[in-house]
This record gives sequence, C-alpha cells and structure tokens, in this order.
Amino acid sequence: MTTAYYRLLLPDDPRPHGFMLRPNVVQMPWTTNFHVDHESRTVQLSERILAAADDPGKAISNALQEVVDEALRKNIFPMLDGTHSEYYRVMGARHEGVVVERYPSPLFGIVSRGAHLTAYVRAESGRPGDMKIWIAKRSPKIWTYPGKLDSSVAGGVKASQSPLDCIVAESEEEASLDKGWVRENAMATGVVSYMGHNAKNATVQPVVLWLYDLECPPDMQLRPGDHEVEVFKLMTVQEVMDAMMRREFKPNVCLVMIDFFVRHGILTPENEPDYLEILHRLRRKLPVPLSPKERFAGMRQEMMSRNAF
Repeated sequence: MTTAYYRLLLPDDPRPHGFMLRPNVVQMPWTTNFHVDHESRTVQLSERILAAADDPGKAISNALQEVVDEALRKNIFPMLDGTHSEYYRVMGARHEGVVVERYPSPLFGIVSRGAHLTAYVRAESGRPGDMKIWIAKRSPKIWTYPGKLDSSVAGGVKASQSPLDCIVAESEEEASLDKGWVRENAMATGVVSYMGHNAKNATVQPVVLWLYDLECPPDMQLRPGDHEVEVFKLMTVQEVMDAMMRREFKPNVCLVMIDFFVRHGILTPENEPDYLEILHRLRRKLPVPLSPKERFAGMRQEMMSRNAF
C-alpha cells in the first residue's frame, strides 16, 4: 500500500520544496496563508504574502514561522519537544533568505543541511587500511541516537553558516580542537545525499551532508568539549567496519564512513562486489531543488506524485 505525499509549494515557484505525509498535513495548524488541496496533494503558500513585501524571503519565512509557533503553542508534535531551534536555510528557494526552524523542518519535508568531518591518523606503513580514525561516542543523555557511535565531528549547518563554518565551530565545541588549525587543514571532499524516513514521526526528509577530512598528528587528542559527546575513540579501520555491521553507529554516519573508505582506497572494486551500486546510492538525486535556478526534473516530480520514492 502506498502513502500519499503532499508537495509543499512556495509562492511564485512551481517546484516542490518539501514532501509531507498526510498525518502531519492534517494535524498542522495551517494559517489562512496556506491552501491545502487533498485531491492534488499540495500545500500551497499563497502568493498574496509577496504583494506588499519589501523582503520576499522574510515574508515566506514569517508565514512558515507562524505555523511553527502555533504548533509549539498547542504542543501538537512531540518531536518538537516544545522548544524553538536554530534556523535552516531552505535550499533552492527562489527568494533569498527563506528559513525554517531545524526541529520542525522534517515535518515540512524541507532539506536538512549537515556537515561531517572524519579525523584520522595516517599509518606508518602508508597502507590506507592501517590508518586509525577518531570516532565519537554520543552521550547516553543526548536526545537523538544516545550512546551511538558518530563521526569525529558533525553538526547541522545553520542558515547563517557555510558548511566549513559549521565544521570549524563544531570542532571546537565537540572535540576541543583549535578553530584556526581546523579551518586551515580540513579538506572538503564532497557530499552524500539521501532521503530520510522516520516512521515514528511520519516524516520524510531530503538530506545533504557536506564531507570533510582532517589528517591529525599521531600525538593529537580529541577530547569532549560539550555534553553531546561522551568519549572519543581512536579506532582501526576493521574496528569501524565491525561496529558498523553491529549497527553501533548513528545510521547516516555509515554513509559518511563508506564514502571515506572509497576515497581512501579501502573499499575498492576488487574487494567489494557491489562497489558500483554502493557509489550510486551514496549520492541520491533528491526530489527537491537545491539551487534557485534549478529546473525541477519532470520525471522526478511525476515519480513523487505517484508515490514512487
């Protein structure tokens, strides 16, 4: 049985910027600025909010914020924990400056922006498989994925940040690393992208993770700098792989680690029969625009409208 996805449409833009599941569409306290059409499965933000707006991006953001504020006031969605959160930029929005709070962004199906850094120590042998990787263990008291293993450093990219800004800030806060040293030595290595699904919260969300590598001196130590990390472990490649197979990692970190293994020649066509399939799955084509000028692919829109994720 398929599930109906509702397309979230912004003013003056026919491209969907989010996909919502029916339970959340029904529960969401929409204002009169939104029109919900159950037959066409669309949630359209009215263009009239732009008529007298000096700043279209701010007007769109304010309309979304009104809905979020009311949802928090009525405590409709337990996943919001009754609290406000930092802002995410709505990637691909035609009007500059469109933002939405991080916690409710999955309810709207708006793209999540994250950044992950893998800190490693090169092996004396020079063989990639002999390197060691700094792995964080999440605090048992953290809200999401308590006690799970995690990237060396990771965080959500706030609306005001670049991905590197996020990595630099999180490196100091989470791992007690010098910000200037990280900014100078962290190497951008690409992205992974995927569609996340949370059955408990009835959400689907496109996710983009920017990836960075950081080669560390053998005598450098990563130490917890805040309440989110319990401890850092310097693990061998085999230990990381074994822990992944035991599902000890936060799920999306497995994508980050697999991409790291590919780039460093640890995972190869010679030792992995599904090598090509893995590479294709690391960078999914997302069903939402990531650039203001991107034209929405008709095939992807048709697939979503027919519920074929």
